[in-house]
Formats: sequence, C-alpha cells, structure tokens
Amino acid sequence: MKQQRSASQQPLRWCRRWTAVVAAIVTLFSATDGGHAGAAGRRVYTAPLDDTGRTAVYWTVDYGSQSVKFEAHFAAGGGPFDWLAVGFSGRGNHSGADFCVMWVDWKGVTGMLDTWTDDAGRISVDERQDCEEFDVARFHGGGTALTFTRKFDTCDDDRDYLIQDGTTHLVWMVGGGPLFAVEGLLVSQARAKGMQRVQLLKPERPQVRLPDKVSKIDVLASKVNVPAEETTYWCHVMKIPLDLSFKHHIVRFESVIDESSRGVVHHMEVFHCESSAGTRIPLYSGPCFSEKRPYKTQVCKKVMAAWAMGAAPFVYPEEAGLPIGGPDFNSYIMLEVHYNNPGLRKGMVDSSGVRLYITPEVRKYDAGVIELGLEYTDKMAIPPKLEDFTLSGYCIAECTAVSIPSAGIEIFGSQLHTHLTGTMIYTKHVRDGQELPELNRDNHYSTHFQEIRLLHKPVRVLPGDALITTCHYNTEDRQNITLGGFSITDEMCVNYVYYYPKIELEVCKSSISDQNLKSYFKFLNEWERQRTSPERAVSVNYNGAEWTPMRSRVLHQVYEQSTLSMQCNRSTGERFPGDWENRPSTKVLYTLPPPARSCSRLTPSS
Repeated sequence: MKQQRSASQQPLRWCRRWTAVVAAIVTLFSATDGGHAGAAGRRVYTAPLDDTGRTAVYWTVDYGSQSVKFEAHFAAGGGPFDWLAVGFSGRGNHSGADFCVMWVDWKGVTGMLDTWTDDAGRISVDERQDCEEFDVARFHGGGTALTFTRKFDTCDDDRDYLIQDGTTHLVWMVGGGPLFAVEGLLVSQARAKGMQRVQLLKPERPQVRLPDKVSKIDVLASKVNVPAEETTYWCHVMKIPLDLSFKHHIVRFESVIDESSRGVVHHMEVFHCESSAGTRIPLYSGPCFSEKRPYKTQVCKKVMAAWAMGAAPFVYPEEAGLPIGGPDFNSYIMLEVHYNNPGLRKGMVDSSGVRLYITPEVRKYDAGVIELGLEYTDKMAIPPKLEDFTLSGYCIAECTAVSIPSAGIEIFGSQLHTHLTGTMIYTKHVRDGQELPELNRDNHYSTHFQEIRLLHKPVRVLPGDALITTCHYNTEDRQNITLGGFSITDEMCVNYVYYYPKIELEVCKSSISDQNLKSYFKFLNEWERQRTSPERAVSVNYNGAEWTPMRSRVLHQVYEQSTLSMQCNRSTGERFPGDWENRPSTKVLYTLPPPARSCSRLTPSS
C-alpha cells in the first residue's frame, strides 16, 4: 500500500546509468513489427510517434498485473535534450494530460516523475508517483530509450489517465535545459511534441495456423505522391488477380507499409465493390473525395479489411473465414489509405497497402458482417455548439428473433464507426431486459483511427437478444446542425460486427419513426414559431430551426422516447417479414454494476 505524499515529500527515482546500448531493447523489446513475441512470451507491439518513424513506442501488456510496459525511442536528430515526456490524453491534447517525465537536472543527475498538465499547459508533479520500473539509456549515435510501467488503473482519479480497451491517445514532448525542477515547465517550452493513437490493450488470443493452400494478395497503392497536407484520403481501385470463380475464404489480413512512409500511413481499409459479376469498375487512383473520382466506384463500400497504426495482423478463428468469390462475385476491390502528414513532408512516394490471405480450403463456417446502429438517414441529426450529444441505434429483439438461429451466432470482431464529430461509441447487449457484458466500447474514439478489432472474448448472441449502439458527438465547432448521411461532414453511428456462422441478417439498424418526427416538427412550428412543417423535407426542417441549448435537450428526449423505424434486412436488401414501423425501443431493466476496482490506497486524511 502506497502512502500518498505531497510533491515535496515524494522521493525521486534517480538513475545515473547512461549506457552505450539499451539492454531492454535486446531482451524485452526486440520486435520490429507489431505483434511479435518478446521476453516472458509476451507479444511486443509498436507504433511510430512521429511522421518520420524515428521516434517510436514499443509496449507489452501484462493482464496478470494489469499493467503496460512502455519503451519510447527518441532519435537524436533534433539535438540534445534535457527532458522527455510520454503520456496519455483523452483527446490527444498536451494540456490536461498525464505524463511520465525523464529529466536531467543542472548537476547532470537523471530522474523520473509522474506529472500532469493543466488546461494552460503547465506541468505539475503528481502527489502520487505511478510511473514505475523506470529506466533510461542511450543508443549508439545519441538516441535515447525511456522505459516505464503503468498500471491500467492507478486509482488516482484526479490526475492519472485510466488505460482502457479502445483507443488511447499517446502524447510526447522533448525539451532542453538545464533544469533545476520539472514543476512549472510549460508545454509551449517543448522543442518538439506529437501525438499518436493506438490500441494498447490487445486481446490475448491463441495463434491460428494458416491453411496449407493459401494465396497472398497485396492490395497496394501505386507510387502515390503523398501531398504535403496534413490529411489525405487516397483511393485505389483494382481487380483481384486471382481466379475466384468458386468460393474462397479470407483467413487473415495485415499491413504492408513502405519503410519511408511508416509514420505517415495512419490507417487503411479494403472495400469490396458491390455489383454484379460482369460489371467493370473504373481503375481509379486518386483522392477519395475528388470530383474526378468515377461515380461507379461509389459501390466500393463493403468493408473487407481494416488496419490502423499499432495493429497486429487480423486472424480469423480457425473454424471460420470471410467468404470471397463465386459465380456472382464482382472481383473489383478498393483500397483507401489515410495519410496523416502533420509535418507537411514533401517528396514522399508511397505504395503501402493491405495483404489478404485467401484460401480455397474453405473452413467449417462462413464468417459474416452485420451492421448495427443507426440508419444512414437525415432523420437522425445532431444540433450545433454541443460538447456532448448522444444518439442510439437499436437492433431489437423482434429482429434477432426472426433472423438468428436457435444456437445463436458467435461475434468475434468489431469495427466501430462514426464520422468527424464522434468521440465515444459502444454497443450494449440486452437479454430479457438484463444488460449483459458490452459487445465493444471505445471511450476515446477517433474517426481517424479505425480498425477491425478482435474481441477479448467471443460473444454469443441468441434469438431475442437486443443490441444497442450508442454514439457520443461533439459539435462545438459546428455552426449548423449535422445530419445523418454518407458524406464525411454528415454523421453515422455504426458497429460492423464480425461473426459466424453466416446468416441472412446483414443490417439491423434503426431511426426515429416518421410519425414521431413529423409530430415533433409540427410542435416546433406551432409552439415555438420555428420554420418547420410536417410537409417539408427532413433536412429543410432541421436547418430551418434555431438550435438553442433547451431545444437541443428536447430533441434528445424526443429521440429517446420515440418509437422506431427498423431496418431488419437480409443481404439482398429486403426486410424480414413484418411491420417494422413504430416499433418500441429496447429498455434495459437490469443494468450491470460498474467494473470492480482494486483501490485500497490510503487517502491524505488517513
């Protein structure tokens, strides 16, 4: 048990050892690619911290001790530095963050401190020191490796970041000295700083052996001259160079990253072009949102594979694979690459992409994908100037009852998805009014970091179960209401779940019922003198209202209390038989208690 102390009482962890080589790298962090095994049999993951890839982080996860061991590598190209900081932030900001700081004082003595920054970016020493197992060493050539361990939950709710499933925003800084203290340093005094999004808590799953017969298909960009712009989405359409006249299975996919682009290729997705087998799709290569992109490529939107920085290869369970091919299969696919280039680097040429492992040895089960959440419709809208607004999409019990077999389906993977204003997303699992463990959650979601993630444990969904997908949005920088829709400036709320055995159900999503929405627009007009009418188009009504905080709260209540218009659709697009309008939303009668915590530390008063 650790007694809490004041900053002046807290002893520093001193370290004078600056070695010529880093022993920890040789033993523990010997991997050069995410997902390799290190010391103690734990998998070592890695991600670049800057757009050059020369500054990087390695980590291992110990679920027994509920801790993560980090090793951050800083190259010496920017000159000598007297302090380094690596930490965690809710949204990637350096202010309001939690940092582990290595610093050298004016006597040349090296120390390590657990610190935090306030909203103004001022560094303060934490009264509780939770950066543990500190070590620091020099590379040949002057680079530095900083090693430390952090508990998932330090129980310091006031100052420390809680490491959870989902996305973590890693933040870092380097600065000069000499220093007589860390207290009072400012983020603005850092010589260099950056942010990277990673999934730290990877699931521990046994390795799955590849089939004897397997073909590797590289879906790669073709010598892209990466623009010197912070954000670029690049689309590349190609035809699969493999005979897929009969069914195959995708059993694995992974990234193929050019070394020179390692810090800039942020995430990638492979989409299937959903069209008839004989339809030719133009072989486009260019910006995804360009007016020159051929309209026919818009059918390339069914996700087959998705990778993001720090992700290990995605491997299907040994009993299932994603079906691809057959007499009715269109063999065109599209790669989308997100280039994140905050340094505005020029002259980069990139041919990165995704490698698919395809086998003719089909497995016992076809894997499938079900879309959960909200319909892609402007009926679901988010008012402007709000820090947090929630929308929920339902897959109701009536839909799963008629579409899922009695033995159920096994969900093993999930890809959460919103557009630019999404900040948090999760899917609740409900059976007979009882809330079961969640299907997936990301409390620090970013649309710029999307990947298909394996679940820690597969989830069995039975007929009659309900799934509720909730998204949180921040529209503080929006002047007008944000409508649901396909555009990047519109919004979505979707969880693509990967499961087996494949069933007919492909879409189980909802929106507010037409009847309830028309009544709401009528109310706005008659009682609040807004320019709305049940006879006008939905988008015209939303844009015709003046969105005050009170009016936004009322809209949220309308969404929560209204009946639903359900999409309970087969893969053909047809709905399952029944009346899916004005269905009641799912109510959670018995909620799960919050996760147990082991917080037995003494408080200052004790």
